[in-house]
Formats: sequence, structure tokens, C-alpha cells
Amino acid sequence: MNTSPPTASLGLLVEAEDFDSYGGWVLDSQFETQMGSPYLLAHGLGKPVADATTTVTAPDQGDYRVWVRTKDWAPPHAPGRFHLSINGARLDVEFGANGPAWSWQTAGRIALPKGEVRLALHDLTGFEGRCDAIFFGVDDTPPPNAVDEASRAWRKRLRGLPEVPLDAGEFDVVVVGGGVSGCAAALTAARLGQRVALIHDRPVLGGNASKEIGLMPRGAQGSVLRELSQRTPDGDLMALALLEAEPTTAVFLEHRIIAAAKDGDRITSVDAVQARGGLERRFRGRTFIDASGAAILGVLTGAETMFGREARSEFDEPYAPEVADNMHHGNTLFFRTRMAEQPVPFPDVPWATEVSKDYANLSGQLVKPGLENGPGPSANPDNATFQFSVDPSQAWMMQFPATHYWEYGQWLDPYTSGELVRDHLMRALYGTFSNVKRLDPEAYANLEFEWMAFVPGQGEYRRYRGDYVLTENDIRNHTRFNDMLIANDGSFCIHCAWRPGEGKYDFRLKDWIFDMRDQESYGIPFRCLYSANLDNLLMAGKHISVTHVAGSSVKLMGNGAQHGVAVAAAAYLCNEHDTTPRGLLEDHLDKLRALVDRLTGHDHDMTSHPPARKFVAVPG
Repeated sequence: MNTSPPTASLGLLVEAEDFDSYGGWVLDSQFETQMGSPYLLAHGLGKPVADATTTVTAPDQGDYRVWVRTKDWAPPHAPGRFHLSINGARLDVEFGANGPAWSWQTAGRIALPKGEVRLALHDLTGFEGRCDAIFFGVDDTPPPNAVDEASRAWRKRLRGLPEVPLDAGEFDVVVVGGGVSGCAAALTAARLGQRVALIHDRPVLGGNASKEIGLMPRGAQGSVLRELSQRTPDGDLMALALLEAEPTTAVFLEHRIIAAAKDGDRITSVDAVQARGGLERRFRGRTFIDASGAAILGVLTGAETMFGREARSEFDEPYAPEVADNMHHGNTLFFRTRMAEQPVPFPDVPWATEVSKDYANLSGQLVKPGLENGPGPSANPDNATFQFSVDPSQAWMMQFPATHYWEYGQWLDPYTSGELVRDHLMRALYGTFSNVKRLDPEAYANLEFEWMAFVPGQGEYRRYRGDYVLTENDIRNHTRFNDMLIANDGSFCIHCAWRPGEGKYDFRLKDWIFDMRDQESYGIPFRCLYSANLDNLLMAGKHISVTHVAGSSVKLMGNGAQHGVAVAAAAYLCNEHDTTPRGLLEDHLDKLRALVDRLTGHDHDMTSHPPARKFVAVPG
């Protein structure tokens, strides 16, 4: 039962994420900072899902105006429609047809008895209907709809939540982001005896390697990565079990960072909101590690960051464009189809084929968690190959069923357009699936979706600027730095997008540059792993201090795990010596190198076989 104490004078607010049973609906909290709240999603792949149900307590008997916050996610078609039932009586209004933006849709007034009231969300389509909240108003005043502090305060009052975050405690190391790099950092810091808080915004760990998405962690294959990336039978990583076995570690799942506080150039605390229940917590720390992949602490605190593609003139990189721009790697939605034992009907989806056009090739599937780039059915010969402008020696790319060929959002702001990007990719997949069945009904009558992620694989966000920016030339020339801590591996993997309005299939890559260079490891200097202007902020993963081109190799999750180990060691030593990362570089570099070598010695012999040809000393 939902027992949040209502404020009778304001009405009764029922947050969808607080329902007693989600039925077949799923909790989607990934766009909370964009649209205001987690919501329930009817992710049925075209088949209506089971009802979500809950029981609430009406403070008084009387007439209430009913409001439901929802949206038409593919206007004007309204593919995600649903009904609301109150005490078993279904309201006449179909929700989810109220326009492209999140808003409160009213269903008129209804008489409620005092006491228990049963609510049910009844999905009508199986196509991504979404419900944020239900409000029973005592008058006809619409609930606040803006995503701002006033709206958040209104929701807190109605839910009986504290106005200020609860104190979650003080930690030696606060790690933000529970992807592979964050898990590696948290586990290493804990094993060094640090009190660690790992804050992650999803219900499972692993980020792009988690069972929600399923990518294989490529790049450097270190020992910590091998521990973390073992999978359970359902595809989940072993990361949570390993971290929970550490007595000095606390893992906070489904907690999204919403604020950060500073004292001068030091971060003092971060605030996170829990998806279920809406409780906010404040985490105080001595040293912070950002492994979010989105440089979220930098965005919130004003750390120096970089975004998009640098001009060729800035770093003299051969793969950089002549003119800088904001193109970045987009997001990818993973999926899997199968052949059922009997024909499977699929409705007309004009709202989806608006995006997919006549595209009818479902290759690029996730075979299982940890195994991507799978083949798929195709019903349009024109889609059989990918006409990339590549070197003839790499003609295999034309036929390769790459998962990442499904990509969108490269020209959009990743911090504000996440839901739009995900929905566009859903429309592309539903439309392509429909085309395959329609163009070859005899071969694919039994074709059905087995699974489609509703959480996209995350692409590129802002990147931190450290005391050094690693470039394409550093990787290509194996620049050896005297503060080099770890080795990374991987090819240059550059995703090139169609410009808006340029390509017929904007959800597919325009071009793919895959340069294996010499396939040798390269070194990452410590100066790329800490912020240039914040004194206690380290980073690990794809948003470390690299250019866009260099990041196309550094971004691999196995590389991020090595970053995580290195910055955990740095955080431990910063705390031990009461110094900053830059102070560690200047006064304790030998000790840092020795510790990182001990932690990663079985991964790559940095002493006798460094990934280096050209030596560059630390300036000053």
C-alpha cells in the first residue's frame, strides 16, 4: 500500500514509481532530471502488459479532479495509450494522447470515499505508454508541470518527504557511477581500506556492460575487470556481490546525482535522489571519483570540460575535422528477435515507419549479454550492405552486423535529449521489424521480438580537461610520459553521423572509421585522470582528459577499469598524505606508480615492457 501522508488541503499525489505492483510495466528513471520524475513504462514490444496496481488512502470523502501526468511520445499517433481504473471502475479517458511534451491530462471529477482507494494502470497497446504520477486535486487548479525547484518542493510536501537531504555519512572516497570503471575504482579503494560510497543510477551495476544493455567490456583486460565481469546465468555481472563482500563499502543503487557542493576548489558533498520513494541523501567525502561517463560532477561543479570534436589545428590530429563542432558518439538501443513456433501478428505502426522508412534489416543484434554484433533477418536487398567509404582492405565492414550501426543523437544535447533519442531508436526498431514482416510475410510470419532494451547504450558526453589532454598522436606514436600509470588497448573507433536532414536512415551511421593502428598498448598519464581546476576530483572511463579522436579508443570499458584501479590508488594516497592529485604528482609520484604497478602488475608489465616509444617528461 502507498502510505505517503497526503496534505489534505493540496490533494493526493500518487507517484507511479511508488505503486505496490508494477505488473508488466517497468520503472524508467533515466530521464528524471529532464522531465521531472521517474515513471512507469509499458514496455510490451507491441503486446499490452499486465496492470500496475496500488492502494492509497484518501484523506477525506469528496469530489476530486483527476490528473495524470503523461505524454504522447510519437505525436500525433499516440501509440502508448492506457486507462486508469479507480476502485475497479475504468475512467473513460484514454491517457497518453495529450501532446508531445510531458503534461497533466485531466479526466474530470470523481467521488472518492475516505480511506483505501485501489488504482490500476491498464495498458492498451504494449507500445511504451508512460505514467509519471496521478493527482487527485481538491479544486480545478492544474498541478505544477515545470521541471524546477518549486515543482520538486510541491512533490516533496505531498509525499511527506524532508525538505533537505538526509545525511548519508562521510566517506574517504565517493565514487559516482557504477559502470565497469566505477566498480573497479570502488572495489580497489575498498581493498585499500578506504570507506567507500558507490552511487549508481540504475538497479544493476555495469553500465553499458550490465544486463540491461549487455556490451562486452573490450580494451585492456585487467585482473579486476575479469573479476567484475563474470556473469550470472541471467547475464548480471558479479560486481555487486564482490562489492557487498567488502566491509567498508556501501552501494547505493537507483540513486541519481542531482547536486554537488564545493568549498573553494574542493567538492565537499554530492546529493542523490532515490528512484523509488524520492528520498534525497547527501554524501560527504574527502576525495571524489567521477565514473559516470557523463562528467556529471564536472557539469554540476563547474569543472573544465570539453565537448564534441576538436578542430584539426588544435592538436594536429589527422582524424579531426577541419572545423570544430558538437558532433559526438550517439546512443544505441540493443535488441534481439527470434522465430516463434506459430505466426505472431504485429499491428501497423505508421508512427514507427515514419522513422524507419523502408529499412528492413534487423542485423546487429545482442545475442546474449556479453555477445553483441549478431546477425538478423533482412527483407530488403538494398539494406544488405553498408556503403561505408572505407579502405578496400577493410571491406569486411560492409557486411559486418555491428550493433553500433544503430545509433542516434550525435547532434543533440545528450544531457537534455536522452528520452527523445531513446524514443527515436525505438521507433526505428519497431518500424524496421514491421517492414521485415510485411515485405516477406511467408518467411517471417513467426518473427517476434524476444527482447528490446529500454535503457540505451550510452554514447559520448562531456569530457574532463585534466593537466594533460591525450591525443590521437599520443596513442599512435606511443608517447611515453614519466607519469604514465597504466596501459590501454584498442583501435580508433570513430562513429560518423549524418547531419540533420542529410541521410535517409538517420538512425544508422553514415560512416565508421575503424583503425587498428599497430594493435600495441599505449600509456595513460596520471595528468589525464584528475581535474585541472578541482582539487579533489579524479575521473575514470570515457570522460577522462582526452580529445574526441583519442576517446574513440580510450572509451572501451576494459580501459576504464584500468583507470578505475589507478584513480582508486591515487585517492588512497591523496587521503593518506592529505594532498591533492596534483600534489601527489609533484611529491609522491614514485609511490603512486609503485602502488598502481602492484595492483595491475599481472595485467601489463609497465616496467620491463612499457607501451612506449617516445619519452615526454612532465612539464616543470
